[in-house]
Amino acid sequence: MPSYLQIDNISKSYGTKILFDHIGFNINEGDKIALVAPNGTGKTSLLRILAGKDSSDSGGSIKFLRNIRIAFLEQEYDFDPSNTIARQLNSSDYDEQLRANRILDELGLYPDILMGSLSGGEVKRVAITKMLSCDADFLIMDEPTNHLDLDAIEYLEKALKRSRCTLFLVSHDRYFLDRVCNTVMEMDRGTIYVYKGDYENFLRKREERINNYNAETERIRNIFRRELEWIHATPCARSGKAKYRKEAFKEIKARAENVYTVERVSMDGLQKAGYLGKQVIDCKDVSFAYGDKVLIRDFSYNFSRGERVGVVGGNGIGKSSFLNLLAESDNPAVKRGESVRIGYYRQNGLEFDGNDTVMETVQDTHLLERFLFPREMWNTAVGRLSGGEKRRLYLLTVLMQEPNVLILDEPTNDLDIVTLNILEEYLLDFKGTLIIVTHDRHFLDRLVDHLFVFCGNGVIKDFSGGYSEYRSYMEDLRREERAARQQAERKAAPARPRTDVPRKLSWKEKRELEQLEVELDALGAEKKELENLMAGGTEDYQRISEASARYEVLAALIDEKETRWLELSEFS
Repeated sequence: MPSYLQIDNISKSYGTKILFDHIGFNINEGDKIALVAPNGTGKTSLLRILAGKDSSDSGGSIKFLRNIRIAFLEQEYDFDPSNTIARQLNSSDYDEQLRANRILDELGLYPDILMGSLSGGEVKRVAITKMLSCDADFLIMDEPTNHLDLDAIEYLEKALKRSRCTLFLVSHDRYFLDRVCNTVMEMDRGTIYVYKGDYENFLRKREERINNYNAETERIRNIFRRELEWIHATPCARSGKAKYRKEAFKEIKARAENVYTVERVSMDGLQKAGYLGKQVIDCKDVSFAYGDKVLIRDFSYNFSRGERVGVVGGNGIGKSSFLNLLAESDNPAVKRGESVRIGYYRQNGLEFDGNDTVMETVQDTHLLERFLFPREMWNTAVGRLSGGEKRRLYLLTVLMQEPNVLILDEPTNDLDIVTLNILEEYLLDFKGTLIIVTHDRHFLDRLVDHLFVFCGNGVIKDFSGGYSEYRSYMEDLRREERAARQQAERKAAPARPRTDVPRKLSWKEKRELEQLEVELDALGAEKKELENLMAGGTEDYQRISEASARYEVLAALIDEKETRWLELSEFS
Protein backbone atom coordinates (compact mmCIF):
# COMPACT_ATOMS: atom_id res chain seq x y z
CA MET A 1 0.00 0.00 0.00
CA PRO A 2 1.32 3.51 -0.80
CA SER A 3 2.16 5.75 2.12
CA TYR A 4 -0.32 8.54 2.86
CA LEU A 5 1.54 10.25 5.64
CA GLN A 6 5.08 10.37 7.00
CA ILE A 7 5.76 11.83 10.44
CA ASP A 8 9.32 12.45 11.58
CA ASN A 9 10.85 13.93 14.71
CA ILE A 10 7.81 15.66 16.30
CA SER A 11 7.54 16.54 20.00
CA LYS A 12 5.10 18.15 22.42
CA SER A 13 5.45 19.40 26.00
CA TYR A 14 3.31 21.36 28.42
CA GLY A 15 5.46 23.19 30.92
CA THR A 16 7.92 20.67 32.30
CA LYS A 17 5.77 17.70 31.26
CA ILE A 18 7.00 15.96 28.09
CA LEU A 19 4.10 14.29 26.28
CA PHE A 20 6.12 12.79 23.43
CA ASP A 21 9.62 13.46 22.19
CA HIS A 22 11.03 13.13 18.64
CA ILE A 23 8.58 10.43 17.53
CA GLY A 24 7.90 9.31 13.97
CA PHE A 25 5.76 6.80 12.06
CA ASN A 26 4.05 6.15 8.71
CA ILE A 27 0.38 5.76 7.82
CA ASN A 28 -0.43 3.85 4.64
CA GLU A 29 -3.46 4.11 2.39
CA GLY A 30 -6.28 1.93 3.73
CA ASP A 31 -4.92 1.75 7.28
CA LYS A 32 -7.55 2.04 9.99
CA ILE A 33 -5.45 2.76 13.07
CA ALA A 34 -6.48 3.06 16.72
CA LEU A 35 -4.03 5.08 18.83
CA VAL A 36 -3.77 3.71 22.39
CA ALA A 37 -2.01 5.37 25.34
CA PRO A 38 -2.84 6.30 28.95
CA ASN A 39 -4.65 9.54 29.76
CA GLY A 40 -2.40 12.58 29.82
CA THR A 41 0.24 11.22 27.45
CA GLY A 42 -0.65 13.45 24.50
CA LYS A 43 -3.06 11.51 22.27
CA THR A 44 -5.23 14.57 21.56
CA SER A 45 -2.16 16.76 21.07
CA LEU A 46 -0.80 14.32 18.50
CA LEU A 47 -4.10 14.27 16.57
CA ARG A 48 -4.23 18.07 16.55
CA ILE A 49 -0.70 18.28 15.17
CA LEU A 50 -1.53 15.82 12.37
CA ALA A 51 -4.70 17.80 11.55
CA GLY A 52 -2.77 21.08 11.39
CA LYS A 53 -4.50 22.52 14.48
CA ASP A 54 -1.29 22.60 16.55
CA SER A 55 2.45 22.46 15.93
CA SER A 56 5.37 20.32 17.04
CA ASP A 57 7.77 21.83 19.57
CA SER A 58 10.77 20.29 17.85
CA GLY A 59 9.91 21.19 14.29
CA GLY A 60 10.12 17.87 12.52
CA SER A 61 8.07 17.10 9.46
CA ILE A 62 4.54 15.96 8.62
CA LYS A 63 4.30 15.05 4.95
CA PHE A 64 1.13 14.02 3.17
CA LEU A 65 2.49 12.25 0.14
CA ARG A 66 -0.60 12.75 -1.98
CA ASN A 67 -3.08 15.56 -2.51
CA ILE A 68 -5.74 14.12 -0.21
CA ARG A 69 -8.75 15.57 1.62
CA ILE A 70 -8.58 15.47 5.43
CA ALA A 71 -11.44 15.65 7.94
CA PHE A 72 -10.85 16.09 11.67
CA LEU A 73 -13.45 15.18 14.30
CA GLU A 74 -12.46 16.81 17.58
CA GLN A 75 -13.80 15.75 20.98
CA GLU A 76 -15.73 19.01 21.33
CA TYR A 77 -17.47 20.38 18.23
CA ASP A 78 -17.30 24.18 17.91
CA PHE A 79 -20.65 25.58 16.78
CA ASP A 80 -22.83 28.70 16.84
CA PRO A 81 -25.93 28.00 18.96
CA SER A 82 -27.97 30.50 16.91
CA ASN A 83 -27.37 28.53 13.69
CA THR A 84 -29.76 25.97 12.35
CA ILE A 85 -28.19 22.60 11.60
CA ALA A 86 -28.40 23.39 7.88
CA ARG A 87 -26.58 26.71 8.33
CA GLN A 88 -23.98 25.07 10.57
CA LEU A 89 -23.27 22.49 7.88
CA ASN A 90 -23.45 24.98 5.02
CA SER A 91 -21.24 23.98 2.12
CA SER A 92 -20.71 25.40 -1.36
CA ASP A 93 -20.33 21.86 -2.69
CA TYR A 94 -23.69 20.57 -3.98
CA ASP A 95 -22.80 16.89 -3.61
CA GLU A 96 -21.61 17.48 -0.06
CA GLN A 97 -24.93 19.13 0.82
CA LEU A 98 -26.84 16.17 -0.60
CA ARG A 99 -24.71 13.74 1.42
CA ALA A 100 -25.20 15.82 4.57
CA ASN A 101 -29.00 15.84 4.15
CA ARG A 102 -29.03 12.07 3.65
CA ILE A 103 -26.86 11.46 6.73
CA LEU A 104 -28.95 13.84 8.86
CA ASP A 105 -32.07 11.92 7.88
CA GLU A 106 -30.43 8.58 8.72
CA LEU A 107 -29.32 9.99 12.09
CA GLY A 108 -32.80 11.35 12.89
CA LEU A 109 -32.00 15.07 12.70
CA TYR A 110 -33.88 17.87 10.90
CA PRO A 111 -31.93 20.66 9.13
CA ASP A 112 -34.08 23.50 10.53
CA ILE A 113 -33.44 22.70 14.22
CA LEU A 114 -31.37 25.28 16.14
CA MET A 115 -27.96 24.05 17.29
CA GLY A 116 -28.52 25.62 20.72
CA SER A 117 -31.51 23.34 21.35
CA LEU A 118 -29.61 20.09 20.77
CA SER A 119 -28.38 17.66 23.42
CA GLY A 120 -24.69 16.78 23.62
CA GLY A 121 -25.28 13.57 21.70
CA GLU A 122 -27.24 15.37 18.98
CA VAL A 123 -24.44 17.93 18.59
CA LYS A 124 -22.04 15.00 18.16
CA ARG A 125 -24.31 13.63 15.42
CA VAL A 126 -24.03 16.96 13.59
CA ALA A 127 -20.23 16.78 13.91
CA ILE A 128 -20.31 13.22 12.54
CA THR A 129 -22.47 14.41 9.63
CA LYS A 130 -19.99 17.17 8.83
CA MET A 131 -17.09 14.72 8.84
CA LEU A 132 -18.77 12.02 6.73
CA SER A 133 -20.43 14.35 4.22
CA CYS A 134 -17.17 15.88 2.99
CA ASP A 135 -16.12 12.46 1.63
CA ALA A 136 -12.54 12.87 2.87
CA ASP A 137 -9.74 10.45 2.03
CA PHE A 138 -8.21 10.60 5.50
CA LEU A 139 -10.24 10.83 8.73
CA ILE A 140 -8.71 11.87 12.06
CA MET A 141 -11.09 11.21 14.96
CA ASP A 142 -10.75 11.98 18.68
CA GLU A 143 -13.13 9.86 20.82
CA PRO A 144 -15.83 9.67 18.10
CA THR A 145 -18.28 7.63 20.23
CA ASN A 146 -18.34 10.01 23.21
CA HIS A 147 -21.92 11.24 23.87
CA LEU A 148 -23.38 9.19 20.99
CA ASP A 149 -26.23 6.81 21.74
CA LEU A 150 -25.94 3.17 20.73
CA ASP A 151 -27.86 3.50 17.46
CA ALA A 152 -25.61 6.35 16.34
CA ILE A 153 -22.47 4.40 17.29
CA GLU A 154 -23.60 1.44 15.22
CA TYR A 155 -24.45 3.74 12.31
CA LEU A 156 -20.94 5.24 12.46
CA GLU A 157 -19.40 1.76 12.70
CA LYS A 158 -21.17 0.62 9.53
CA ALA A 159 -20.28 3.83 7.66
CA LEU A 160 -16.59 3.48 8.50
CA LYS A 161 -16.53 -0.25 7.68
CA ARG A 162 -18.05 0.48 4.26
CA SER A 163 -15.74 3.41 3.61
CA ARG A 164 -12.45 3.02 1.76
CA CYS A 165 -10.97 5.96 3.69
CA THR A 166 -7.80 5.86 5.73
CA LEU A 167 -8.48 6.32 9.44
CA PHE A 168 -6.50 7.42 12.50
CA LEU A 169 -8.49 7.60 15.72
CA VAL A 170 -8.43 7.64 19.49
CA SER A 171 -11.25 5.71 21.21
CA HIS A 172 -11.85 3.84 24.45
CA ASP A 173 -14.75 1.83 22.94
CA ARG A 174 -13.41 -1.71 22.60
CA TYR A 175 -16.25 -3.03 20.43
CA PHE A 176 -15.87 -0.03 18.13
CA LEU A 177 -12.09 -0.54 17.84
CA ASP A 178 -12.44 -4.21 16.97
CA ARG A 179 -15.16 -3.63 14.38
CA VAL A 180 -13.59 -0.62 12.65
CA CYS A 181 -9.79 -0.78 13.01
CA ASN A 182 -7.23 -3.19 11.57
CA THR A 183 -4.19 -1.82 13.42
CA VAL A 184 -3.42 -0.68 16.98
CA MET A 185 -0.68 1.89 17.47
CA GLU A 186 0.66 2.25 21.02
CA MET A 187 2.45 5.37 22.23
CA ASP A 188 4.57 4.34 25.21
CA ARG A 189 7.54 6.09 26.84
CA GLY A 190 8.08 8.28 23.83
CA THR A 191 8.18 5.33 21.42
CA ILE A 192 5.62 4.18 18.84
CA TYR A 193 4.76 0.46 18.56
CA VAL A 194 2.49 -0.88 15.81
CA TYR A 195 0.40 -4.07 16.10
CA LYS A 196 -1.59 -5.45 13.16
CA GLY A 197 -4.91 -6.96 14.20
CA ASP A 198 -7.56 -6.28 16.83
CA TYR A 199 -7.37 -5.02 20.40
CA GLU A 200 -7.05 -8.47 21.97
CA ASN A 201 -4.08 -9.20 19.70
CA PHE A 202 -2.54 -5.89 20.80
CA LEU A 203 -2.85 -6.89 24.48
CA ARG A 204 -1.13 -10.22 23.86
CA LYS A 205 1.67 -8.77 21.74
CA ARG A 206 2.23 -5.89 24.15
CA GLU A 207 2.66 -8.30 27.04
CA GLU A 208 5.12 -10.33 24.98
CA ARG A 209 7.08 -7.15 24.18
CA ILE A 210 7.28 -6.14 27.83
CA ASN A 211 8.27 -9.63 28.94
CA ASN A 212 11.00 -9.77 26.29
CA TYR A 213 12.27 -6.36 27.30
CA ASN A 214 12.46 -7.31 30.98
CA ALA A 215 14.15 -10.63 30.13
CA GLU A 216 16.79 -8.67 28.22
CA THR A 217 17.06 -6.31 31.21
CA GLU A 218 17.80 -9.27 33.50
CA ARG A 219 20.51 -10.49 31.10
CA ILE A 220 22.10 -7.03 31.08
CA ARG A 221 21.92 -6.91 34.88
CA ASN A 222 24.06 -10.04 35.02
CA ILE A 223 26.59 -8.37 32.72
CA PHE A 224 26.43 -5.25 34.88
CA ARG A 225 27.25 -7.21 38.05
CA ARG A 226 30.34 -8.68 36.37
CA GLU A 227 31.45 -5.30 35.07
CA LEU A 228 30.86 -3.76 38.48
CA GLU A 229 33.24 -6.29 40.01
CA TRP A 230 35.79 -5.35 37.36
CA ILE A 231 35.39 -1.63 38.04
CA HIS A 232 35.90 -2.24 41.78
CA ALA A 233 39.06 -4.24 41.19
CA THR A 234 42.41 -2.77 42.19
CA PRO A 235 43.88 -0.02 40.01
CA CYS A 236 46.68 -2.38 39.13
CA ALA A 237 44.24 -4.93 37.76
CA ARG A 238 42.46 -2.25 35.73
CA SER A 239 45.48 -0.52 34.31
CA GLY A 240 45.83 -2.78 31.31
CA LYS A 241 42.15 -2.84 30.43
CA ALA A 242 40.72 -1.05 27.40
CA LYS A 243 39.32 2.42 27.88
CA TYR A 244 36.22 1.57 25.80
CA ARG A 245 35.18 -0.97 28.46
CA LYS A 246 35.00 1.77 31.08
CA GLU A 247 32.84 3.89 28.76
CA ALA A 248 30.55 0.94 27.95
CA PHE A 249 30.01 0.36 31.69
CA LYS A 250 28.03 3.64 31.92
CA GLU A 251 25.63 2.53 29.18
CA ILE A 252 25.20 -0.93 30.72
CA LYS A 253 24.46 0.62 34.12
CA ALA A 254 21.74 2.90 32.69
CA ARG A 255 20.10 0.04 30.77
CA ALA A 256 20.23 -2.36 33.75
CA GLU A 257 18.37 0.13 35.93
CA ASN A 258 15.63 0.70 33.35
CA VAL A 259 13.15 -2.02 34.35
CA TYR A 260 9.80 -1.86 32.56
CA THR A 261 6.98 -1.47 35.06
CA VAL A 262 3.42 -1.14 33.75
CA GLU A 263 1.51 1.59 35.56
CA ARG A 264 -2.00 0.48 36.41
CA VAL A 265 -4.92 2.09 38.12
CA SER A 266 -5.66 0.11 41.28
CA MET A 267 -8.90 -0.01 43.24
CA ASP A 268 -7.07 -1.46 46.24
CA GLY A 269 -7.62 0.70 49.28
CA LEU A 270 -11.18 1.66 48.35
CA GLN A 271 -13.75 0.35 50.77
CA LYS A 272 -16.36 -1.95 49.31
CA ALA A 273 -20.08 -1.24 49.58
CA GLY A 274 -21.31 -0.96 53.14
CA TYR A 275 -24.49 -2.47 54.60
CA LEU A 276 -27.57 -1.98 52.43
CA GLY A 277 -31.01 -2.73 53.80
CA LYS A 278 -33.94 -4.35 52.05
CA GLN A 279 -35.37 -1.06 50.77
CA VAL A 280 -33.12 0.58 48.18
CA ILE A 281 -35.03 2.92 45.82
CA ASP A 282 -38.77 2.47 45.34
CA CYS A 283 -40.55 4.25 42.45
CA LYS A 284 -44.33 4.52 42.26
CA ASP A 285 -45.94 6.08 39.17
CA VAL A 286 -43.02 8.45 38.58
CA SER A 287 -43.53 10.95 35.76
CA PHE A 288 -41.33 13.75 34.46
CA ALA A 289 -41.65 16.22 31.60
CA TYR A 290 -39.43 18.93 30.19
CA GLY A 291 -41.77 21.57 28.84
CA ASP A 292 -44.22 19.76 26.59
CA LYS A 293 -41.91 16.77 26.15
CA VAL A 294 -42.78 13.79 28.38
CA LEU A 295 -39.58 11.94 29.32
CA ILE A 296 -40.93 9.52 31.97
CA ARG A 297 -44.54 8.40 32.25
CA ASP A 298 -45.96 6.41 35.20
CA PHE A 299 -42.77 4.48 35.92
CA SER A 300 -43.00 2.03 38.84
CA TYR A 301 -40.18 -0.21 40.02
CA ASN A 302 -38.51 -1.25 43.28
CA PHE A 303 -34.74 -1.57 42.99
CA SER A 304 -33.27 -4.39 45.05
CA ARG A 305 -30.02 -4.98 46.90
CA GLY A 306 -27.22 -6.12 44.57
CA GLU A 307 -29.20 -5.39 41.40
CA ARG A 308 -27.35 -4.34 38.23
CA VAL A 309 -29.32 -2.24 35.76
CA GLY A 310 -28.24 -0.71 32.46
CA VAL A 311 -30.18 2.24 31.04
CA VAL A 312 -30.23 2.68 27.25
CA GLY A 313 -32.04 4.84 24.73
CA GLY A 314 -31.55 7.66 22.24
CA ASN A 315 -29.94 11.02 22.92
CA GLY A 316 -32.17 13.53 24.70
CA ILE A 317 -34.75 10.91 25.58
CA GLY A 318 -34.54 11.32 29.39
CA LYS A 319 -31.88 8.93 30.70
CA SER A 320 -29.93 11.55 32.67
CA SER A 321 -33.16 13.06 34.02
CA PHE A 322 -34.11 9.57 35.21
CA LEU A 323 -30.83 9.22 37.13
CA ASN A 324 -31.29 12.67 38.65
CA LEU A 325 -34.72 11.64 39.93
CA LEU A 326 -33.30 8.48 41.50
CA ALA A 327 -30.30 10.19 43.08
CA GLU A 328 -31.26 13.72 44.01
CA SER A 329 -34.91 14.68 43.59
CA ASP A 330 -37.42 15.32 46.36
CA ASN A 331 -40.16 13.75 44.27
CA PRO A 332 -42.51 11.97 46.73
CA ALA A 333 -42.96 9.16 44.21
CA VAL A 334 -39.28 8.20 44.74
CA LYS A 335 -38.46 6.73 48.16
CA ARG A 336 -34.96 5.73 49.28
CA GLY A 337 -34.11 3.31 52.06
CA GLU A 338 -32.57 4.65 55.27
CA SER A 339 -29.33 2.73 54.77
CA VAL A 340 -28.85 3.93 51.19
CA ARG A 341 -25.63 5.84 50.54
CA ILE A 342 -25.55 6.99 46.91
CA GLY A 343 -22.42 7.63 44.88
CA TYR A 344 -23.52 9.62 41.82
CA TYR A 345 -21.15 10.08 38.88
CA ARG A 346 -22.68 12.71 36.62
CA GLN A 347 -22.10 12.85 32.90
CA ASN A 348 -20.96 16.46 33.03
CA GLY A 349 -18.58 15.72 35.88
CA LEU A 350 -17.82 17.55 39.08
CA GLU A 351 -17.23 21.27 38.67
CA PHE A 352 -13.63 21.46 39.87
CA ASP A 353 -11.94 24.73 40.71
CA GLY A 354 -9.26 24.76 38.04
CA ASN A 355 -6.84 26.52 40.40
CA ASP A 356 -7.10 23.83 43.09
CA THR A 357 -4.31 21.28 43.09
CA VAL A 358 -4.81 17.54 42.77
CA MET A 359 -3.85 17.24 46.45
CA GLU A 360 -6.39 19.86 47.51
CA THR A 361 -9.11 17.99 45.64
CA VAL A 362 -8.33 14.53 47.06
CA GLN A 363 -6.20 14.52 50.17
CA ASP A 364 -5.69 10.77 50.47
CA THR A 365 -2.18 10.31 49.02
CA HIS A 366 -2.48 6.51 49.05
CA LEU A 367 -5.51 6.59 46.77
CA LEU A 368 -4.00 9.27 44.55
CA GLU A 369 -1.00 7.07 43.81
CA ARG A 370 -3.21 4.06 43.10
CA PHE A 371 -5.22 6.16 40.65
CA LEU A 372 -2.04 7.11 38.77
CA PHE A 373 -1.54 10.50 40.35
CA PRO A 374 2.11 10.20 41.48
CA ARG A 375 3.74 12.56 43.96
CA GLU A 376 5.05 14.89 41.24
CA MET A 377 1.43 15.57 40.15
CA TRP A 378 -0.01 16.41 43.57
CA ASN A 379 0.71 20.13 43.24
CA THR A 380 -0.54 20.30 39.64
CA ALA A 381 -3.57 22.56 39.17
CA VAL A 382 -6.65 20.57 38.17
CA GLY A 383 -7.14 22.96 35.26
CA ARG A 384 -3.91 21.65 33.71
CA LEU A 385 -4.99 18.01 33.71
CA SER A 386 -6.13 16.27 30.53
CA GLY A 387 -9.82 15.46 30.08
CA GLY A 388 -9.21 11.82 30.99
CA GLU A 389 -7.19 12.73 34.09
CA LYS A 390 -9.99 15.01 35.31
CA ARG A 391 -12.47 12.18 34.79
CA ARG A 392 -10.26 9.78 36.69
CA LEU A 393 -9.93 12.26 39.58
CA TYR A 394 -13.71 12.79 39.60
CA LEU A 395 -14.31 9.03 39.65
CA LEU A 396 -12.03 8.75 42.65
CA THR A 397 -14.01 11.42 44.54
CA VAL A 398 -17.19 9.39 43.97
CA LEU A 399 -15.83 5.96 44.89
CA MET A 400 -14.02 7.11 48.02
CA GLN A 401 -17.41 8.05 49.54
CA GLU A 402 -17.93 4.29 50.11
CA PRO A 403 -21.38 4.19 48.44
CA ASN A 404 -23.64 1.15 48.54
CA VAL A 405 -25.67 2.40 45.56
CA LEU A 406 -23.68 3.54 42.52
CA ILE A 407 -25.45 5.64 39.90
CA LEU A 408 -23.15 6.22 36.93
CA ASP A 409 -23.99 8.48 33.99
CA GLU A 410 -21.65 7.77 31.05
CA PRO A 411 -18.62 6.86 33.21
CA THR A 412 -16.58 5.63 30.24
CA ASN A 413 -16.27 9.00 28.45
CA ASP A 414 -12.62 10.11 28.19
CA LEU A 415 -11.24 7.30 30.37
CA ASP A 416 -8.38 5.29 28.86
CA ILE A 417 -8.90 1.57 28.28
CA VAL A 418 -6.59 0.50 31.13
CA THR A 419 -8.66 2.54 33.61
CA LEU A 420 -11.87 1.13 32.13
CA ASN A 421 -10.69 -2.45 32.58
CA ILE A 422 -9.86 -1.84 36.24
CA LEU A 423 -13.17 -0.01 36.81
CA GLU A 424 -15.00 -2.99 35.30
CA GLU A 425 -13.26 -5.38 37.69
CA TYR A 426 -14.16 -3.14 40.64
CA LEU A 427 -17.81 -2.97 39.57
CA LEU A 428 -17.99 -6.73 39.03
CA ASP A 429 -16.96 -7.14 42.65
CA PHE A 430 -19.24 -4.34 43.89
CA LYS A 431 -21.83 -5.80 46.27
CA GLY A 432 -24.22 -2.85 46.27
CA THR A 433 -26.80 -1.78 43.69
CA LEU A 434 -25.53 -0.52 40.33
CA ILE A 435 -27.53 1.71 37.96
CA ILE A 436 -25.59 2.78 34.88
CA VAL A 437 -26.18 4.80 31.73
CA THR A 438 -23.50 4.04 29.16
CA HIS A 439 -23.00 3.72 25.42
CA ASP A 440 -20.13 1.25 26.01
CA ARG A 441 -21.57 -2.08 24.83
CA HIS A 442 -18.70 -4.07 26.31
CA PHE A 443 -19.43 -2.43 29.68
CA LEU A 444 -23.12 -3.34 29.46
CA ASP A 445 -22.49 -6.93 28.40
CA ARG A 446 -20.11 -7.53 31.31
CA LEU A 447 -21.83 -5.65 34.11
CA VAL A 448 -25.63 -5.62 33.94
CA ASP A 449 -28.37 -8.21 34.47
CA HIS A 450 -31.14 -6.31 32.70
CA LEU A 451 -31.86 -3.09 30.84
CA PHE A 452 -34.31 -0.25 31.14
CA VAL A 453 -34.94 0.71 27.51
CA PHE A 454 -36.20 4.28 26.94
CA CYS A 455 -38.55 4.00 23.96
CA GLY A 456 -39.73 7.63 23.72
CA ASN A 457 -42.89 9.43 24.88
CA GLY A 458 -42.08 8.49 28.46
CA VAL A 459 -42.26 4.73 27.89
CA ILE A 460 -39.62 2.63 29.69
CA LYS A 461 -39.45 -1.12 29.05
CA ASP A 462 -37.59 -3.70 31.12
CA PHE A 463 -35.47 -6.17 29.12
CA SER A 464 -33.79 -9.15 30.78
CA GLY A 465 -30.21 -9.55 29.55
CA GLY A 466 -27.24 -7.54 28.32
CA TYR A 467 -26.87 -5.32 25.28
CA SER A 468 -25.91 -8.00 22.74
CA GLU A 469 -28.98 -10.04 23.68
CA TYR A 470 -31.18 -6.94 23.42
CA ARG A 471 -29.76 -6.08 20.00
CA SER A 472 -30.38 -9.63 18.74
CA TYR A 473 -33.95 -9.47 20.03
CA MET A 474 -34.57 -6.13 18.31
CA GLU A 475 -33.16 -7.39 15.01
CA ASP A 476 -35.48 -10.42 15.13
CA LEU A 477 -38.43 -8.21 15.99
CA ARG A 478 -37.75 -5.77 13.14
CA ARG A 479 -37.32 -8.65 10.71
CA GLU A 480 -40.67 -10.12 11.74
CA GLU A 481 -42.36 -6.71 11.47
CA ARG A 482 -40.86 -6.17 8.02
CA ALA A 483 -42.04 -9.57 6.81
CA ALA A 484 -45.54 -8.95 8.19
CA ARG A 485 -45.64 -5.51 6.56
CA GLN A 486 -44.56 -6.92 3.19
CA GLN A 487 -47.21 -9.62 3.39
CA ALA A 488 -49.88 -7.05 4.31
CA GLU A 489 -48.84 -4.85 1.38
CA ARG A 490 -49.17 -7.79 -1.00
CA LYS A 491 -52.65 -8.58 0.29
CA ALA A 492 -53.68 -4.94 0.00
CA ALA A 493 -52.34 -4.61 -3.55
CA PRO A 494 -54.94 -4.50 -6.39
CA ALA A 495 -55.90 -7.97 -7.49
CA ARG A 496 -54.32 -9.13 -10.71
CA PRO A 497 -56.66 -9.79 -13.63
CA ARG A 498 -57.96 -13.32 -13.50
CA THR A 499 -56.75 -15.67 -16.15
CA ASP A 500 -58.07 -18.98 -17.23
CA VAL A 501 -55.01 -20.68 -15.79
CA PRO A 502 -54.08 -19.72 -12.16
CA ARG A 503 -50.45 -18.92 -11.44
CA LYS A 504 -48.55 -22.08 -10.53
CA LEU A 505 -44.97 -22.61 -9.45
CA SER A 506 -42.68 -24.03 -12.06
CA TRP A 507 -40.73 -27.20 -11.27
CA LYS A 508 -37.62 -25.05 -10.76
CA GLU A 509 -39.48 -22.71 -8.38
CA LYS A 510 -40.83 -25.67 -6.39
CA ARG A 511 -37.29 -26.98 -5.94
CA GLU A 512 -36.16 -23.48 -4.94
CA LEU A 513 -38.96 -23.26 -2.34
CA GLU A 514 -38.01 -26.66 -0.88
CA GLN A 515 -34.35 -25.67 -0.78
CA LEU A 516 -35.19 -22.36 0.91
CA GLU A 517 -37.03 -24.19 3.70
CA VAL A 518 -34.01 -26.44 4.28
CA GLU A 519 -31.62 -23.47 4.24
CA LEU A 520 -33.77 -21.38 6.58
CA ASP A 521 -33.91 -24.24 9.10
CA ALA A 522 -30.11 -24.57 9.01
CA LEU A 523 -29.54 -20.81 9.23
CA GLY A 524 -32.02 -20.53 12.09
CA ALA A 525 -30.19 -23.26 14.01
CA GLU A 526 -26.83 -21.54 13.44
CA LYS A 527 -28.33 -18.23 14.57
CA LYS A 528 -29.59 -19.85 17.77
CA GLU A 529 -26.14 -21.32 18.46
CA LEU A 530 -24.53 -17.89 18.05
CA GLU A 531 -27.09 -16.32 20.39
CA ASN A 532 -26.34 -18.94 23.05
CA LEU A 533 -22.59 -18.45 22.59
CA MET A 534 -22.79 -14.64 22.91
CA ALA A 535 -25.08 -14.90 25.94
CA GLY A 536 -23.01 -17.55 27.74
CA GLY A 537 -20.12 -15.32 28.79
CA THR A 538 -17.63 -18.22 28.82
CA GLU A 539 -15.92 -17.67 25.46
CA ASP A 540 -12.89 -15.44 24.99
CA TYR A 541 -13.30 -11.99 23.50
CA GLN A 542 -11.91 -12.96 20.08
CA ARG A 543 -14.49 -15.73 19.71
CA ILE A 544 -17.33 -13.41 20.78
CA SER A 545 -16.17 -10.78 18.28
CA GLU A 546 -16.10 -13.33 15.45
CA ALA A 547 -19.54 -14.64 16.46
CA SER A 548 -20.97 -11.10 16.50
CA ALA A 549 -19.65 -10.40 13.00
CA ARG A 550 -21.06 -13.71 11.70
CA TYR A 551 -24.39 -12.95 13.38
CA GLU A 552 -24.77 -9.71 11.40
CA VAL A 553 -24.11 -11.53 8.11
CA LEU A 554 -26.47 -14.33 9.10
CA ALA A 555 -29.32 -11.96 9.99
CA ALA A 556 -29.13 -10.25 6.58
CA LEU A 557 -29.03 -13.63 4.80
CA ILE A 558 -32.07 -14.95 6.69
CA ASP A 559 -33.97 -11.75 5.91
CA GLU A 560 -33.21 -12.09 2.19
CA LYS A 561 -34.22 -15.77 2.03
CA GLU A 562 -37.40 -15.24 4.08
CA THR A 563 -38.50 -12.52 1.65
CA ARG A 564 -38.00 -14.88 -1.31
CA TRP A 565 -39.79 -17.72 0.52
CA LEU A 566 -42.82 -15.45 1.08
CA GLU A 567 -42.89 -14.57 -2.63
CA LEU A 568 -42.88 -18.22 -3.73
CA SER A 569 -45.19 -19.52 -1.00
CA GLU A 570 -48.06 -17.36 -2.30
CA PHE A 571 -48.34 -19.65 -5.33
CA SER A 572 -47.55 -23.02 -3.72
